[in-house]
Amino acid sequence: MKYSLPFNQLRNTDLPKVGGKNASLGEMIHELSGFGIKIPDGFAITAEAYRFFIQHNQLEEKLRKELDQLDVEGLSNLDTVGANCREIMNSGHLPEAVKKEILESAANLDAGTGISVAVRSSATAEDLPTASFAGQHDSFLNVQGNENLLLAIKKCYVSIFNDRAIKYRIDNGFEHLIVALSVGVQRMVRSDIGSAGVAFTLDPESGFENVIYITSAWGLGENVVQGAVNPDEFYVFKPAISKHQQSIIHRKLGEKENKMVYSNGKGTEKPIVNIQTLPSERTVFSLSDKDVVILAEWCYKIEKHYQLAMDVEWAKDGLTGELFIVQARPETVHGRKENISIKEYTLLSKTEPVCKGKAVGRSITSGIARIVHSIADAGKVQKGDIIVADMTNPDWNAMLRKAVSIVTNKGGRTSHASIVARELGIHAIVGAGDATEKLKDGQMITVSCIEGDDGLVYDGQLDWEEKEISIEHIGTTKTKPMLILADPYKAFRLSFYPNQGVGLLRMEFIIANSIRIHPMALVKYKELEESNDKKAIEAITHQYADKKKYFVDRLSEALAMVAAAFYPKEVIVRMSDFKTNEYAQLIGGKIFEPKEENPMLGFRGASRYYHERYREGFGLECEAIRVIRDEMGLTNVKIMIPFCRTVEEGKRVLETMKEFGLERGKNGLEVYVMAELPSNVILAEAFGEIFDGFSIGSNDLTQLTLGIDRDSAIISDLFDENDAAVKQLLKSVILSAKKSGRKIGLCGQAPSDYPEFAKFLVELGIDSISFNPDALLKGIENIQLAEVAMEKVLDPINLKS
Repeated sequence: MKYSLPFNQLRNTDLPKVGGKNASLGEMIHELSGFGIKIPDGFAITAEAYRFFIQHNQLEEKLRKELDQLDVEGLSNLDTVGANCREIMNSGHLPEAVKKEILESAANLDAGTGISVAVRSSATAEDLPTASFAGQHDSFLNVQGNENLLLAIKKCYVSIFNDRAIKYRIDNGFEHLIVALSVGVQRMVRSDIGSAGVAFTLDPESGFENVIYITSAWGLGENVVQGAVNPDEFYVFKPAISKHQQSIIHRKLGEKENKMVYSNGKGTEKPIVNIQTLPSERTVFSLSDKDVVILAEWCYKIEKHYQLAMDVEWAKDGLTGELFIVQARPETVHGRKENISIKEYTLLSKTEPVCKGKAVGRSITSGIARIVHSIADAGKVQKGDIIVADMTNPDWNAMLRKAVSIVTNKGGRTSHASIVARELGIHAIVGAGDATEKLKDGQMITVSCIEGDDGLVYDGQLDWEEKEISIEHIGTTKTKPMLILADPYKAFRLSFYPNQGVGLLRMEFIIANSIRIHPMALVKYKELEESNDKKAIEAITHQYADKKKYFVDRLSEALAMVAAAFYPKEVIVRMSDFKTNEYAQLIGGKIFEPKEENPMLGFRGASRYYHERYREGFGLECEAIRVIRDEMGLTNVKIMIPFCRTVEEGKRVLETMKEFGLERGKNGLEVYVMAELPSNVILAEAFGEIFDGFSIGSNDLTQLTLGIDRDSAIISDLFDENDAAVKQLLKSVILSAKKSGRKIGLCGQAPSDYPEFAKFLVELGIDSISFNPDALLKGIENIQLAEVAMEKVLDPINLKS
């Protein structure tokens, strides 16, 4: 028998011998090292060694007798049975033959250098595409010396009867005494003075497959895995990796409150400790862009090799600066899920949220908040409660299964709480900061994860609406159904809806919510007088010496999330369309915005872009688009110019864009114009000579045709897109666009609300109709009805009859 095998002798086919974790490490060393992927060396103590341990100490019958007493249905005596099984395991001793091979392998790995190792459990039913066993068994870091190594291995054996592991086997249909445990012994990477984290080769929330998601924090990776910190986050676009283009499409700085490091002294009871990070460490990314790209390339190669979405743990050595992959396992949630329906949630009542964090999952639920500090609080958690904790622990898995939602102060989307929530099919909020302080034990709360990136906790039981819509049988249409979007964090999920791209992406939403600062206040930052606004700008942009770069980075990354989500379908970005009163609400905005009697018809849209008051701000918008298209390779992005009053104004805007590096036609850039003014309709052919297409803004066109302020409550009942005058203009502009060979679409609610309005547009030959997400499916249905009706009219048999 071989009781110990070096990683480099293992392959994936050895899973029955050494478990999923160790087999995967051997597979990567053998198959992927040639691509430059570094995996720390080590060896596996085989499952046969574990079985010999059980046989040598005559433990099987004792364990079986104990497990036969387990209340499998109610698990009322799980803690007693688990403790007794662990005591039985602890009574055993490692056989001499096993110890001999372990120490020989350790000597070969160490070669007299006195290294420390990680000792990790690797079950034979672990890291499968359908069951991860993540966190069920124990692992030990910074283990030094033979005595401590042998002790850690035995502790791994004992952990196969952790309460959580027993319950996990029951839930997943594994026999307790058939599952065997292998142990991996691997050189430690000095990430205690570097950084570490987790990567998924898809978006762990939506299952979107075209990105690699990387989390990172200072110190050993256990803090990220356990959810003890809010890590830095990065999204990397896969198609850009192979083309060697700028592939990082989004970065988000995490608080990284703590870091796990080696403790002082050797052979101590606590070889690792958690310490607070320095303020200087919290305000910078724990991974460089260069390292992010290298990790993403490695993860992409790992995914291609396994032909599965993967969950990868990595570490960076603070001494050498080298990156290493320390684990890789199949992703177990989205890999087995087929999306054939969409669940839509709408909050019917809203109050101010009590606290917020990162959303995991997408739904709403209400329940009693249970503040949980440790496993000792398990007794107070009832089925249907919401667990609120600083962070979760693998020991809590039985308790977590009672919960309808989880809220934690700490953690990111790769934390234990996030992974458990996904596997249980519930939603969670992680990284909420102070949820355990702001929420009270026994308080009725509502947890909502329907707002994109943000998860919100409300006091009380709010009302909401929930509906499930099947998309399995939705057919294609000649008229393109497209989406109207504002929030980039909803893009990955919305990409699964039946669609032909994004017909309108509202830039101003991103500026208001993600950037928050007036562009000209960033351009003129050094000239600003000392004020509260200037202090606020400095606090938000302190990482940037050049404040303009803050705007470009934030805007380009937000827009890139949407462009990547729908790639290679077109995404039409409307350049900013704030009115002066709205611009003034941005930080520093009041200095740069004039006060107007009627902002709706004032200094807005195209007129701003070439005007000295805003020209340099428009330059920042153009630079963000240039970065997306030319550096990230997201050439599916097109531009739309709003509120362009005259053809001459259109020419001035195009010339200004060219001066800022955006030239119509260059690198395939298409520039559309909004058709929202009567002048756009009357001179449609002239506008068509300088622009590549039109997008009808039906709201503005209706109000300017009928002379109605759409914000006026007094005459709101007169606002009607079905009015004959409005439809006459719509017909005119569509026919003019067709005559000029230009594309034309419409963005608005009416085609989903009124089947006849959709029929009217389809019969005129409109190219696309864009809908808000909640109106998309109804809109497609109306388009289908219209196209079927047209086919019947044109059917020769139908004509004869």
